[in-house]
Amino acid sequence: MERFINLGIIIAIIVFVIVPLIGAAVRVVQEYERGVIFRLGRLVGPRGPGLFFIVPFVDRMVKIDLRVVTMEIPPQEIITRDNVSIRVSAVVYFRVIAPDEAVTRVSDYVRATFQIAQTTLRSVLGQSELDELLANRDQINDRLQEIIDTQTGPWGIKVATVEVKDVELPDIMQRAMARQAEAEREKRAKIIHAEGEFQAAQTLANAARVIASEPQTLQLRYLQTLTEISTERNSTIIFPVPIDLLAPFFEEALSRRAARPGTEAR
Repeated sequence: MERFINLGIIIAIIVFVIVPLIGAAVRVVQEYERGVIFRLGRLVGPRGPGLFFIVPFVDRMVKIDLRVVTMEIPPQEIITRDNVSIRVSAVVYFRVIAPDEAVTRVSDYVRATFQIAQTTLRSVLGQSELDELLANRDQINDRLQEIIDTQTGPWGIKVATVEVKDVELPDIMQRAMARQAEAEREKRAKIIHAEGEFQAAQTLANAARVIASEPQTLQLRYLQTLTEISTERNSTIIFPVPIDLLAPFFEEALSRRAARPGTEAR
């Protein structure tokens, strides 16, 4: 009977003492995680991924996710350097590269990164003009990423990308920019029209020089015009013919007449 009692006590000790101790000692960390171990308050270092053991009641583990965190910065009221009030939102992509520093050097690295990104966004865009923000957004994104990454680097945080997501302009500014764009399009249209007129004038001047050097080309042009008119219109058209066009024919007829024998006697 005593044996059964002792065996029951041993089983109870195993169930209620040893098994919980083993469960408290075994830790499993995923591939995208690291477990930062503290032993009696002193940092031991990151562990994982996989299965490992810790000393129960002596060691404490803090899990840190190493995956990229996507953090949105809500719209911020910003006044640019040229005194334009705008609302700008952004998105920040960062991840933990040093788990021990992310635990020991900042209490909440996600919130701290958010605050740094928010203040940096206000500061950088407040030093930029509206045209620069709209035209050189890639450069502004690079500047934001560099500044935020420099400040979060001691916390073991790597800021990969910062993107200005949306820029909201006041209605008055939108109408002014629309008028400016319309005026710019009208300006380009007038310039293109003037260039076309200039090229046409140059072409006509070149044609005039060719006609002046070769009078026969004017005759051919008149004949071509008559042909075009006759094919396009079924009506009678009186087309004035300059005497200069007929002068070569008269001269040729007179020369032939003078070359005949006995013409002078008449």
